[in-house]
Amino acid sequence: MRGKKPYFVMIVVVLLTIISFFISLNTGYIKIDWLDIFKVLVGAGTEQNQLILIDFRLPRIIIALLIGAGLAISGAILQSITQNELADPSILGIHSGAGLAVVLFIYFLRNTTLSLQPYSIFIMPFVALVGALLAACIIYLLAWKNGLAPARLLLVGIGINAAFGAALIIFQLRMHPNDFMQATVWLSGDIQGTSWTYVVSLLPWIVILIPYVIYKARFLNIFLLGDQVAIGLGINLEQERTKLLFVSVALAGACVAVGGGIAFLGLIVPHLTKALVGSNHHVSLPNMALIGALLLLISDAIARSILAPSEIPVGLVVSCIGAPYFIYLLVRQ
Repeated sequence: MRGKKPYFVMIVVVLLTIISFFISLNTGYIKIDWLDIFKVLVGAGTEQNQLILIDFRLPRIIIALLIGAGLAISGAILQSITQNELADPSILGIHSGAGLAVVLFIYFLRNTTLSLQPYSIFIMPFVALVGALLAACIIYLLAWKNGLAPARLLLVGIGINAAFGAALIIFQLRMHPNDFMQATVWLSGDIQGTSWTYVVSLLPWIVILIPYVIYKARFLNIFLLGDQVAIGLGINLEQERTKLLFVSVALAGACVAVGGGIAFLGLIVPHLTKALVGSNHHVSLPNMALIGALLLLISDAIARSILAPSEIPVGLVVSCIGAPYFIYLLVRQ
């Protein structure tokens, strides 16, 4: 039964995701009868229902699934290569680095005559990746001292996060009031993807990088044993660590570009998954991706319905779940 447990968990999560998918389809200001939803899905619905479901709600649902999976895997990589249970893209400053790059891109794009507006959504993941890589490089260099000490990495990451956060505020204050409010909501973690363009811009990053991480699962397992054991097994430690760190940063940067600064998801999902299926990354990584997608999908449905017809940033819902768990981990250690 122990060997079958990861697959049992996977089946349960997939079933819960399917249920949440249909509930989320009918979550919003306009309620649609379940029979009409089925008609739209088989191509026989009215034009109004097709517009609401296919053009607005379905892309947002897919975006939530992709971001949830991406952030969960990104957090799992960071926790493994740093051997730190508290590692997370949002805590270590990677989110704020990507967010600052995107805000700068929007700020200067709005103040120029460049004809990049139609392509900005495709450019933003690369811009976010540059910002996330810059933050990761600074953190890595400052935290390195005869090795990568977990406590030092965490403290440096918190400091860099604060520095980038201050820079974000400076540029937000120079924005037009409407742009300022939009940036504030987005940085709180707001899924902006209400069109298929956003799905297309994010999908390649997820479908290419997550299978690559699963392929590299054995290295993540070895990292957990410590640097000396990894070197003793003949692993090129720094090379593999750098590759996986780049993938983690790329996943986080692409997700931030579309979904804003959704914090704590990459922290809590790896812990929850390992409690359910164990720490073997060969079986835990696929479950992490599914659980992360499910958790963000549910959080997005709550964000859209709790104060309907108004919406709150989904990042606030995730933070309400993740912050207490983060405090629990700090107290436990």
